[in-house]
Amino acid sequence: MRISGSAGFINCAIGASRALAVLMILMVMGGLDAFAARASAVETWSPSAAAQYLDQRATWWESWPNSKRDHDTVCVSCHTILPYVLSRSKLSAALAEKGVPGAQSAALGHVKKRVRLWSEVQPYYLDAKSGPGKSRESRATESVLNALVLASSSADQKRLDPLARKAFDAAWALQLKSGEHAGAWDWQVFHLAPWEAGDSQYQGATFMALAVGWAPEHYRRDRAVQANLRLLRAYLRREYASQTLLNKMVLLWASEKFPGILSRGEKKDLVAAVRKQQQKDGGWNLSTLGAWERSDHTTQDNASDGYATALATLALGHGHDRRQEDAWKMGRTWLEQHQNKEDGSWRTYSLNKKRDLKTDVGKFMTDAATGYAVLALEQTR
Repeated sequence: MRISGSAGFINCAIGASRALAVLMILMVMGGLDAFAARASAVETWSPSAAAQYLDQRATWWESWPNSKRDHDTVCVSCHTILPYVLSRSKLSAALAEKGVPGAQSAALGHVKKRVRLWSEVQPYYLDAKSGPGKSRESRATESVLNALVLASSSADQKRLDPLARKAFDAAWALQLKSGEHAGAWDWQVFHLAPWEAGDSQYQGATFMALAVGWAPEHYRRDRAVQANLRLLRAYLRREYASQTLLNKMVLLWASEKFPGILSRGEKKDLVAAVRKQQQKDGGWNLSTLGAWERSDHTTQDNASDGYATALATLALGHGHDRRQEDAWKMGRTWLEQHQNKEDGSWRTYSLNKKRDLKTDVGKFMTDAATGYAVLALEQTR
């Protein structure tokens, strides 16, 4: 009995070992399958192609005669340089690049130089050449963009970089302290949507909210800027109801790190409005986020585009509601599947006129879409 019992025990042990081995093989295979699935998901878009496109466009912008300004600098364009500097470091991390790419270093260098020489550099546009008020508008607009660019560079630091602080100081000095637009800035208007139009002043203020949100946390508690922050919050809340959905989406994105603007009910309603504009393919269309007419009277494009989809995905990226989560996932999937295989960009069309997308000027909206698409795809939840 003891012999047969021992044999039975051994057989059971062998069977258990075989079962354990099979289980381990299945677990390994399952792990490999999961790894393959994750790898496949990562490979649905190309960070290297996006980086190549953005670097090339930043280099072109720096060489374009229309972008050049005094003291051997170039202007920070909302369509090309701003989204480039906000997103390029994300690509460097994804690509494990060593050092800062030359185009990024050059773009940041122009911003830093103008901040250092703030009392010496001229406004981007002068009244004598561009019309009454343009010197004031372009100066105020640049101050906000400089603060946003340098705040994004300080986002991972415990203390705000001294030059970034100088940029913030310059922007706060130009903040309107009284009147119907108190809390905002005299924004640059050339009747070019979506950044230089009559309704762009609000989006400019949301850019400043983004800058404050990205600055190290201690800066938001600095007593020296509390009055400015109160003015900014008051303006954003006061003018919120009359804004385009596009401006509200930027605010929703900014509100994650700049609280105290939207109530819980307002945020819920805004998320619902953003979801309502989501198209069947999971993307969003820029022309549906406001009321714009082209100067050449051509019809707006109605297909989902990279800029609107990236911005909506950024705005929805921090919600916990299931329907918001589903809309975010659909937007992200659209971005993963719609990167242009020819050049690594995400296409978007001008709101102002029908443009040839093969020309450098015709690519401006695509530049912005590509930068924001990278931010949306690299954001963490």
